[in-house]
Amino acid sequence: MSVHHPSDRLDRRRFLMGTGVLAASSFLASCATRIGPVDQVVELAPAEPSYETSNYASMYGPVYDEGFEIPAIPYEKIDPQFYRQIVPNPTGERPGTVVVDTNGHFLYYTMPNGQAMRYGVGLGREGFAWSGTGVIQWKKKWPHWKPPAEMIARQPELEPYSIENGGMPPGLRNPLGARALYIFQNGQDTLYRLHGSPEWASIGRNVSSGCVRMMNQDVIDLYDRVPSGTPIVVM
Repeated sequence: MSVHHPSDRLDRRRFLMGTGVLAASSFLASCATRIGPVDQVVELAPAEPSYETSNYASMYGPVYDEGFEIPAIPYEKIDPQFYRQIVPNPTGERPGTVVVDTNGHFLYYTMPNGQAMRYGVGLGREGFAWSGTGVIQWKKKWPHWKPPAEMIARQPELEPYSIENGGMPPGLRNPLGARALYIFQNGQDTLYRLHGSPEWASIGRNVSSGCVRMMNQDVIDLYDRVPSGTPIVVM
């Protein structure tokens, strides 16, 4: 199976069009939650060789993490362009920047030597509710999920997981998955999240709720690469 690499360079201006208009919408759903202390900062990872197709079986194999066993992903059922892979950096951003291309359903983490790690993402309606520049202020392993009051009003069955009730405990069914990265702008929580998801079939698609969802194996990889304070650009 050949891995598709994009041939067209993304227009840098396309990423920056929304940087002056930042809207933290009050209807944010499954990714809207408040967070606790920041995790320890990790070092930026250096550039590394491109992955070969034969690596995907191990890359998306089962993972035992923090007491949870994440099942293998049937990657053969996913469009290969959405596999985690190193590509030429199309964003024009300096190394150490996260760029979310909501149009292409890609997330890029820019690296030295003109490269970027590219991940496929799924986008809920909240994933389109904010655009611009910010920073990854907080990171959390196996976060609690706390749906906001607006979502509970629409889905009363979620009341047990309300903020007042402490949210849904971490686990394989938790909508935030194995990791969550929380985006701030000017010191304020945008309610925009990068997070894991057990729903691998949603990668590359628009779904009903959530911000920017990634396969759990991919969000763990991203989490380990980016320190808190990493700049992020969302188209």
